[in-house]
This record gives sequence, C-alpha cells and structure tokens, in this order.
Amino acid sequence: MLEKITKKRRPVVGSGRTDRGVHALGQVAAVDVPSKWSAVELRRSLNALLPAEIWLKEVRRVPSDFHPRFHPLARTYEYHLGVKCSAGSPFHYRWCWDISGMSLDPEKLRASAKLVSGKRSFRKFAKAGQPKRGELCHVTGAQWTQWNDLGYQFEITANRYLHHMVRYLVGTMVDIACGRRPLEEMTELLTCPQTELITSRPAPPEGLFLSRVEYPPERLGDHPDRDPPPTGSSNE
Repeated sequence: MLEKITKKRRPVVGSGRTDRGVHALGQVAAVDVPSKWSAVELRRSLNALLPAEIWLKEVRRVPSDFHPRFHPLARTYEYHLGVKCSAGSPFHYRWCWDISGMSLDPEKLRASAKLVSGKRSFRKFAKAGQPKRGELCHVTGAQWTQWNDLGYQFEITANRYLHHMVRYLVGTMVDIACGRRPLEEMTELLTCPQTELITSRPAPPEGLFLSRVEYPPERLGDHPDRDPPPTGSSNE
C-alpha cells in the first residue's frame, strides 16, 4: 500500500513477529516516507487502502534512528480465556481459548500468575532457545483478571520473551487451575531450569494479543497528529 501511494517500494520494520494466529492490538512499525506526507494524511490514506483486518490507530514522526524492534523498554501481551459457553460463538471463538467444558479454579490461576514475575530463566517455557540473547527475561507484571463476562484475561509485561513463552505459561497455568497438575510444579519450572519437569502444551494462538509496546519518551518524537476538531459544533 505504501508503494501505491508514495510510488516507491518502502521497507516496513515492525517491533517484532507474532506467531500465526496471534493478534496485535498495539503493534508498532516504522517506515521512511517523503516529508510532504503529514502523519494524519498518511494514516487516512493507508486506512482507506488496507484490508479490514488491519487498522492504523496513530501515525507520528520519530527520530531517524528510531528502531521499533531494538528500542522498546517492555512489551505487554494479554491472553483471553473463555469459560462461558458463549465463548464458543462465532463472535468470540477466534479471539479466545474456549474452555467452557472444563472445571476451572480461578484462585489457582491467580496463584500461579503471582509466581511468574521476576528476572529469571524461562527456558522451560520456550519452544526454542535464543543462544545469542540467552534465556533470561525480566517480567515486571503478570496477573489474571476478569475478561468481560466471558472468562479471564492474563496480562504479562516483560522486557523480552522467548519463543511461545506466553502460550506455554498459559497452558501450564490452566492445567493447574483445572487440577491436572499441582501448583508446586509451576514453582519448580520457574526456579529450576534443569528440572526434568516439562510444561503443559502451549495454549492456542487465537487467544493471544500483543497489546502494548513501550518506548523511552525521547524515542517517540512528536505527539501524533490528530484530526482537526469539527467546526461549528456545540457542547450540548
């Protein structure tokens, strides 16, 4: 679409890749475009051309050395767990893990999430390692909360993630909450990377969302352009 409106092929750099089936509410990407394009004009033009599944929330000018992948301070993911039968409806099943047929203890969900925060090895919760960057991740927040009236939402914030890490965490926590494994195994998996224990199967990708990417303020440049307010309107 950028090539169509700017008449030149322009590489787009994203803040990271998501697994197939995973969604993004707060993906960040950068691209060089001619200065004649204002942020609001670019957002309007691209939203008019992009497929319905993709929508630009905002566009802003950033410093020329800004890199969406290497400069984040933290990324936040959320995972939707559907426990009501309506979670399996056509309006919800593509955006959650429907476990409405299972018996689940929400207190065990919350207790397992409390164990996750901290700086430690998450090797046991990864499909594949990252030899160059190591296996340490600093999780600054992890909790389960109510997700509308459909079930529960897991939110986790960390400086980095290993491959499938959030999905392995969720799959293991759900097994604990369903009584298929004890809470103590979560502690061992998190604190003893050499343990012979293995995690549960990863949760399905459909319930996972990249919700927020945080950057140092100086990296973000100007505030995003906004559409001008309508003229002649009243405050009734």
